[in-house]
This record gives sequence, structure tokens and C-alpha cells, in this order.
Amino acid sequence: MRPLTEPQVRRCFINCSRGEAKGLTLPKGFADLDWAGLEVLGWRDPKAPLRGYLVLDLADAPVGIAVRAAESRMSSGTAVMCLLCQTGQSGDAVSLFTARRSGEAGRNANTVGTYICADLRCSDRVRTEIPPWLQLREPEDVVAERATELRKRAEGFLAAVRR
Repeated sequence: MRPLTEPQVRRCFINCSRGEAKGLTLPKGFADLDWAGLEVLGWRDPKAPLRGYLVLDLADAPVGIAVRAAESRMSSGTAVMCLLCQTGQSGDAVSLFTARRSGEAGRNANTVGTYICADLRCSDRVRTEIPPWLQLREPEDVVAERATELRKRAEGFLAAVRR
């Protein structure tokens, strides 16, 4: 990702009002983010625990979506996979997130949802949590492939929000 400024992040959201975007809390350590190590900037809002945000840097401009976590959590004894980074985790580390669709569909309260890492830090996991069956390959190749796949799946979720 290209480095983004606070105003760029606040202006890029497509499924919330300007007032909501203005009031969101940026991720802790925003000024020191390793932008080169991010395919998707994701974070939970510490002032509103069920709220989260995903920002992608597309070719022409950054695009962000506001998401909401389900109030209930899965059991930690259940194995679940994040559908963005495809990392297997315990059920309490993955949450169902819904996003209001943009435009008229969103104004009509239409939403789309998917299971994502509860902390929205998928970009970290594609680099650090390599499945055992992929550890036989070159680490740089595995990370590059997983990062590319994460970006494609995140873009797919974004496209669903835009529909």
C-alpha cells in the first residue's frame, strides 16, 4: 500500500456518512504503520468495539468500508477460517462482519457479510502464520502468493459492498 494520510483515510469510505468517517478512531500507531507490509489496512474502533474498518489502496485511490462485527462470538473450541487471509484459527479469533452496501442499496439497509479475523489484521497473518504444508516452499514466495490472494479476496468483498 502507498502511505496514506489521515484525511485520505477519512475521505475514502464508501458506505458511511462523512460524519461517521470524521468520528472514527484511526488505528493505534497510525503514524508509524509499515505501509509496504499492508495489502489491506484493517482495524477495530476502540471507542465502538463492534465497529471496524478496511481500507484498500486501489490503482486510482484508496477505498474504505466500515464493517460491523456480530455481537455473538463462536466457541474457541471450533476451528474456523478467515475468508480473507484464509488462516485457520479458533472460533473466537474470527468474527462475522457485515458491511452496509454503498449507494441506494445501503440506504435501503442492504448488507453483505463474511467471516474475517476478529482483529482485522489479515495482512499480518499472511506474513507470520504460514500453514505447515506451505512451509516447504521458499518463505518469500509463500508470503507473496498469500498477500496477492488476500488482496484479491478483499477486492471481491469490496465489489460486493459496491453492488
